[in-house]
Amino acid sequence: MSHARETAPLPQGKVTAILVLTTLMWGGSFLFNKIGMREIPPVQFFFFRFALGALLMGLICIPRLGRLNRQIVRRGAVVGVALAAVNLSFVLGVSGTTISRAGYLNNLFVIFIPLLSFLLWRERVDRVTFGGVLLAVAGLWFLASGGANGFNRGDLLSTVCALFIAVHIIAVSRVLRDEDVYLVTFVQFTTVACVGAVISLALPWPAFRVGVAGGWSLAYCAIFPTVICFTLQNAFQRYTTPTRAGLIYTLDPVWSMLAGVFILGERLTPREFSGCMLILVAVAGPLFVRLYVEQKQRILYRPDAAGEAAEEGK
Repeated sequence: MSHARETAPLPQGKVTAILVLTTLMWGGSFLFNKIGMREIPPVQFFFFRFALGALLMGLICIPRLGRLNRQIVRRGAVVGVALAAVNLSFVLGVSGTTISRAGYLNNLFVIFIPLLSFLLWRERVDRVTFGGVLLAVAGLWFLASGGANGFNRGDLLSTVCALFIAVHIIAVSRVLRDEDVYLVTFVQFTTVACVGAVISLALPWPAFRVGVAGGWSLAYCAIFPTVICFTLQNAFQRYTTPTRAGLIYTLDPVWSMLAGVFILGERLTPREFSGCMLILVAVAGPLFVRLYVEQKQRILYRPDAAGEAAEEGK
């Protein structure tokens, strides 16, 4: 009985609301990373964020630690290395460009996933996705020619971050099986913190002082877009389709742009704004087409529809 309650589908409205909330917290991470890195250097911010995140996740996992085994550690470490690449390129990218531009560039991961799948496993890239790639390239060109500094180092690193996000998503789908998601997440965060510690110790440690703004920004990034978002995503995304989830996640750069404009006072030139919108269409367009196809197939092949068709045939 309890098992049936646990696996029963949740109302789509509730699932959508929770996933939208995760995008809001992820969008806020752009803002708080930008504020925090005014006081804390990017690499150190990256290390402190995941060290604190691993500590908090470890406390949550205390009742589960007895189930931690070599397989969970090995697989969690693999996806943790990919997550470390994501977040290191993220902080370096955000520190070198506006959060408005970084948010849309990070969203290119939706385009990179099918391209990587084609390169690694020869999975077919459909025409809609290919059209999205062309629109994304046009959007990048508008961004490169629209800003005062063109396509700068921060923009490049934000694009590289999108590539690593795609690698991380593919790694999770290919490596993880039926492991405890909380323990896997704990191992991931610990791996990222260890990578951050190694890089921080290998580089000259700059002098800095953590003030109130830096401390609150660090706490926000460790708690909300790290511990809470990963937990919500793992718990609720399974109750909707990947296409619906992907569409919801396209809200992430919208929140980051709004935060940049209304809180940090960032301004986009018309060409930059056009580039951002082209990237948004490049990402969301193929997802909308897939959602339409999914809904059409669901109508055509649902049991009641099949029964009605059989009755009509008689």
